[in-house]
Amino acid sequence: MVKELEQDNLSTIIAESDSVVVQYMAGWCGNCRVMKPKFKKLAGENEATTFIMVDAEKFPESRKMANVNNLPTFAAFKNGSLINQVQTNKFELLKDLVNEVASN
Repeated sequence: MVKELEQDNLSTIIAESDSVVVQYMAGWCGNCRVMKPKFKKLAGENEATTFIMVDAEKFPESRKMANVNNLPTFAAFKNGSLINQVQTNKFELLKDLVNEVASN
């Protein structure tokens, strides 16, 4: 299941979860909309990992947790630390990132 961040508290979610994958997005971003169902599909296949959607424009503190300078950016956190990220609209790269956090 994918949760959409409703307040700028991503750091709390990451601290409380073993593994987290974040999609940083914005409402105007076409590639973000294209990737959203793919992100949701991976969330359904990886129930042990927390999947979060973050509006990068609304939540600047959460955006600072990863080096977000292009959208969509996907970031993987394990045990409270950023382990990897990709800026992509390619499903295979996103899947590799999810597999990386799920296998560590």
